[in-house]
Amino acid sequence: MSASQFATGFALRPNLVAWFLGAGASAASGIPTGYAMIRDFKAQIFCRETNLSKREIDTADPIWIERIDNFFRQTSLLPPDGDPTEYAAAFEAVYPQPRHRRQYIADAIAKGTPCFGHKVLASLMAGGKVNCVFTTNFDPLIEDSTVAANTILPIAAQRRPTVAAIDSADRALRCLDESDWPLIAKLHGDYQSIAIKNTGSELELQDARMRHVLIEAGKRFGMLFVGYSGRDSSILDALNDVLTAPSPFPNGLYWVAPSASRLLPAVTEFLGRAKAAGVDAAVIECTTFDELGAEIVKTTDLPQALFDRVMEGRSTPRLVPVQIPDAKARAFPVLRYSAILLQSMPIAARKIKLSQSTTSAEVREIFKAKRCRAAAAALGRELAVFGRDQEILEALAPLGPSLAGTIGLDPAIDSWALGLLYDTLVRSLARQRPLIPRYRRSGHSLVVATPRDGDDPQQTKRRQQALSRLRDAYGTDLFGTVPKLNVPFQEGVLLKLEQVDSNWWCGFEPYTFVELPRQDALPIQPPEALSSDDTLAIMEMQPGRRSDPAGDWRRERWAPRYNRDWANIIGAWAQLLTEVEGSTRSAFGIEDGTGVDALFKVSTVTGFSRPSHHHAYFDRSK
Repeated sequence: MSASQFATGFALRPNLVAWFLGAGASAASGIPTGYAMIRDFKAQIFCRETNLSKREIDTADPIWIERIDNFFRQTSLLPPDGDPTEYAAAFEAVYPQPRHRRQYIADAIAKGTPCFGHKVLASLMAGGKVNCVFTTNFDPLIEDSTVAANTILPIAAQRRPTVAAIDSADRALRCLDESDWPLIAKLHGDYQSIAIKNTGSELELQDARMRHVLIEAGKRFGMLFVGYSGRDSSILDALNDVLTAPSPFPNGLYWVAPSASRLLPAVTEFLGRAKAAGVDAAVIECTTFDELGAEIVKTTDLPQALFDRVMEGRSTPRLVPVQIPDAKARAFPVLRYSAILLQSMPIAARKIKLSQSTTSAEVREIFKAKRCRAAAAALGRELAVFGRDQEILEALAPLGPSLAGTIGLDPAIDSWALGLLYDTLVRSLARQRPLIPRYRRSGHSLVVATPRDGDDPQQTKRRQQALSRLRDAYGTDLFGTVPKLNVPFQEGVLLKLEQVDSNWWCGFEPYTFVELPRQDALPIQPPEALSSDDTLAIMEMQPGRRSDPAGDWRRERWAPRYNRDWANIIGAWAQLLTEVEGSTRSAFGIEDGTGVDALFKVSTVTGFSRPSHHHAYFDRSK
């Protein structure tokens, strides 16, 4: 069952269930568990046998853990890993003397403080909800926490526990005979006891009087086991003896574990016998003592003072309710994106069949050589093409082309379709604009066209008018020469076609492109205008490349441009890309039906977002 299911039934008559705490219940308190102590003991034995210093190993490192485990698998110094007697054998092997074992335990529990689970159980005892607690732990956490819980109650309402260890078992017998509750029985001794049970010989036989108390409590109460592995056979033997009674564990038997599959075989066998004897036995799948305590405190009534004390020890939740601001938002500020919404894209291209297979790269080279204005994606012996049919057929004549209708495009699924639309989108945005498309594997881009000798004056004037807003936004020339390097630069944008929330967007990033000569085209002797260091640094430029001789110059060019400048630049590019010749852009301008054109309908407004609520931050004056 789950912890919440157990807590619901437990809340009806909580004083009918005795608690049994093992080392796992104190793990959250900073006290090492039996497993952690076994790891420490193994590390000490390993160091002793291999003549290593403990400073030389890291017991938290999986590599060292594997080395240590492998060492013990190859020796017979300890029982096999997971054996119920492993803890006792390891403890005795490291500390043969009882006084040394007592000192080790005392040092270990000195680090502990009561956890949330301890505070819940202590409050249940102080509030009269739990009568009896057994524990194999040496630490005083439960009794200290119970005493602290009593101090906040009126003296007449206080229920101070009787603590009995193996050297004071008469106290436990008296409490049992007289029903003088609450009782805390420490089955393996107290950290202050002269006799404590740790080694195999000590754990073989449980103290007769404490064994009697445990058995009699099992006949009177149900029992809840928390953080207990069931390693020591002496206690399991006593619990099995309870099952021979006429009415064992009359109010149920509950074993808390992260998973039923992780119980030791001896525990699984014990629970099976309990069910066979008619006991209502169940495994409560719960990760920690604190988690169990949190479920119980939800359903069990406690005096308000005790409840408040428990909740003070609760850890801060990771998720907390917050008051969502509901004041009306201002229209501004807004966050503007450098992205244009593509309201529609081509859904089909011309389909051409070939007599032989080819690749997209080969087709592009053919188009370039024949000066054919077209874009294509190759699919073996088929092509998806945009452009004029007759020009395409003539250019591809060596491949035996023939028209075969159209082919559908789904860029969300087919990468070839996405690539074809990406190519034609860039072409459509550059068409009839003073922009030059640049196609690269790393990403396509557009750059501002520079004047050329022999340009028509009217054409030059129209180009200047089209770029006027962009020039004003930059506040500098849109093209020119990089100082010292004497190489040309052009302003432009990197383009990206991307789907977001079922919509397709054309993202654009303003960037200054520098045309550096290829490395194999460098002059053997450096020109006088360049230093030798500058000349050796020149190489083919790619955006984001580490070796970029123009990198410092480019960064200095962009550094003084802040939000207002960026907003103006984004707005100017958005206008240039969308507001010329209407919102529908065509890649080839085919209007007479002689081919299939790539038509894109673009929004004239870039993407943006505004605050969903008002905030005082927006009222700042500076």
